[in-house]
Amino acid sequence: MLDRRSGDVVAEIKRICDEYEVATVVVGLPRSLSGEEGPSAGKARELGAAVAAATGCEIEFADERFTTVQAESALLEAGMKRRQRRETIDMVAAAVMLQGYLDATNRS
Repeated sequence: MLDRRSGDVVAEIKRICDEYEVATVVVGLPRSLSGEEGPSAGKARELGAAVAAATGCEIEFADERFTTVQAESALLEAGMKRRQRRETIDMVAAAVMLQGYLDATNRS
């Protein structure tokens, strides 16, 4: 998983898109419980625009509300210890978000 703090995320996403011939990039869109977009959503949209400009890929935004809760529940059910959960929760939440996006796409 990419970490914004570890360098040029857009360049790394471009490298991955080129390597795997990616056509669509799904970006998590953080929303409040009421569904409104705040400053974090604005940053996600800026990232999406930068990735689109660098890669030429279509950008899709996926609601990421409740993904961490679902991921935590799945990891607890799997019997994972707290430290292990902290290390993997973001990756599992991203997988939950992507699966939700794919499920919604297949229904339409």
